[in-house]
Amino acid sequence: MTSASFVMRTYDKLALVTPHYVFMKHTTNTTEEMITLGEKIAKKLNPGDIILLQGELGAGKTTMAKGIAKGLGISDEIVSPTFTIMNVYNLENSKQTTVNRLVHIDTYRLESEDNLIEIGVEDYLGEQDTVTIIEWPEKIKELLANKKTIEISIVKQQGDSREITITPDIL
Repeated sequence: MTSASFVMRTYDKLALVTPHYVFMKHTTNTTEEMITLGEKIAKKLNPGDIILLQGELGAGKTTMAKGIAKGLGISDEIVSPTFTIMNVYNLENSKQTTVNRLVHIDTYRLESEDNLIEIGVEDYLGEQDTVTIIEWPEKIKELLANKKTIEISIVKQQGDSREITITPDIL
């Protein structure tokens, strides 16, 4: 295993290489740093990307989604779609001209994948003008089978500190 560690502005960044995946670990200490990291991630996204946000309740998944949305140029207030399941944001005057839409999905209260299919999720997953963010993706494994995804795992540390792992490393 190879590793390198260096400080990048206000958060730490550690690159790790495993036999199958290259991933990057980041540490943020404030909500603002988490949003800034999300903005940096947004700049590296491509149309059709599916972001899987993993972490326990209160880890910061929605805060990361807010940063990604901000980085894509969305000025709307981003809230977790816990009860609506899916929010769709159209990008006007997009900073990334090929991404026209952000779809934010929260499967925490989802009873089955069929419920998500009923509201039209398949119209968005992997679409070439859309970036999709999914909170609690483990609940819809079958829908995500054979899809290219970027996994972002957020783990609470002491205080407001969070350890964020991005697989594969896109930064």
